[in-house]
Amino acid sequence: MLGYRLLNTDHRVRLHSHDVKYGTGSGQQSVTGLDIQEDVNSHWIVKAANTQACPRGEPIKCGSTLRLEHLATKKNLHSHYFSSPLSGSQEISCYGDDEGEGDSGDNWIVVCSGDYWLRDDSVMLKHKDTDQYLAASGRTFGRPINGQMEIVGLESSSGSVHWQAAEGIYLHAPDFAAKHVHTEL
Repeated sequence: MLGYRLLNTDHRVRLHSHDVKYGTGSGQQSVTGLDIQEDVNSHWIVKAANTQACPRGEPIKCGSTLRLEHLATKKNLHSHYFSSPLSGSQEISCYGDDEGEGDSGDNWIVVCSGDYWLRDDSVMLKHKDTDQYLAASGRTFGRPINGQMEIVGLESSSGSVHWQAAEGIYLHAPDFAAKHVHTEL
């Protein structure tokens, strides 16, 4: 399994989240843009949408629907018809249970040129339920997330809506085969 950092190519911030809730709007877990490259709270896991299969190592087709799970909190990148706190655009949050399950508001369409999302190419992520594009607003928060940029949904595909898979980490799933389990006390 790979954990990626997604870089907004216009503002040079990485898609970021943490267990800090919005004080307005949905009250869900906030999503921001962070200019620090090494922050662990900027890792996202690409998952299939709903019951679709997403085999590890398979390229992601342009036009496919996916989910992005925040690695640290296991909440999915989400949107809905709440206004964002700084710009009044559409709010982007993280949502779901502790198993990474949410609802249709977690589904994003990969908009890119060509057949597949290539690592060095920028893509747009269009929210399936609301048709809004994931974007960085250019506005920054005060406390408690001082200096972090507001991430929003925009109706137009122009603006700060381009994202690139930047750094990543490989997470090896542990091998818990029966031969490795100890039953003695």
